Amino acid sequence: MDSPATYDERLRVPLRWWVQGVMLVASLWLAMIVSLPLVLAWVLTAVALAGLAALLLGYGSARIRVADGQLFAARARIDAGYLGPAEALDPGETIRVRGVDADARAWLLLRPYLKRSVKVTINDPDDPAPYWLLSTRHPAELAAAVTTLVAGAHDAG
Repeated sequence: MDSPATYDERLRVPLRWWVQGVMLVASLWLAMIVSLPLVLAWVLTAVALAGLAALLLGYGSARIRVADGQLFAARARIDAGYLGPAEALDPGETIRVRGVDADARAWLLLRPYLKRSVKVTINDPDDPAPYWLLSTRHPAELAAAVTTLVAGAHDAG
């Protein structure tokens, strides 16, 4: 049986993206309702709304989890034994690390609507990524969970 996660976060898109997307679809509907047959306008609007929902739900489905001796980020995962220090970054540091101080080999899970992140050093000689940079709403909590995970792995090993 899996142990409970010490950290679990889904990187859902913010409400304002949903509102703006619905307003875009409403504008599309308004343009179509005056130029197309009524039924076709409504069908195309429904398709556009379904597409919007699928896009936003898919983009916001990325999940970060610390559990079972591993760090999970979207579809990637790494064992605690290969993790080094985790550093919570404020918005300015996040911009710097993903911009001018970025390493092209780093593994990134970034979302433009999340301004803070955690940088986790990777200590695996076979992994070309020197660190993972993970967008998060709670950088201090994620960094603490990773630090606890790494300490537990070093105590066990």
